[in-house]
Amino acid sequence: MPKRDEGALAERETYKAYHTVSTRWADNDQYGHINNAKFYEFVDSAVNAHLIIAGVLKDSIGLVVDSGCRYTSSLAFPDVIEVGIKVDRIGTSSVTYGFAVFRRASTEPAAIGHFVHVYVDAETRRPKPLPDGLRRVVENLQA
Repeated sequence: MPKRDEGALAERETYKAYHTVSTRWADNDQYGHINNAKFYEFVDSAVNAHLIIAGVLKDSIGLVVDSGCRYTSSLAFPDVIEVGIKVDRIGTSSVTYGFAVFRRASTEPAAIGHFVHVYVDAETRRPKPLPDGLRRVVENLQA
């Protein structure tokens, strides 16, 4: 498998949609910064909010089957975060998303990464081809 070049993901302009997250006091860990696991929550919320607002998560759900994240700086409450998302690859039933997490108005990301959703039938949990509406929305997110 070729190595991902996540360094190329750092340009703000490459992301096609942004979701704003207000951090909470509880997001800080004992070291005084936002715990790394919270970043995945922020990204998952950004992608799903985008798809829900577009009205394309009806009969399919996306299950994360692969993910990776590189942290470049820390964030802490009360930072306001902007999560940039884009699509790097569209398969028959899967979508590879690229993401970057920025402190509001910053040009340097605090984290960059990827994750892969396999879209499955909500009842059977078996992979199924991307519905046309979902495919159109993720195509608009392609870098």
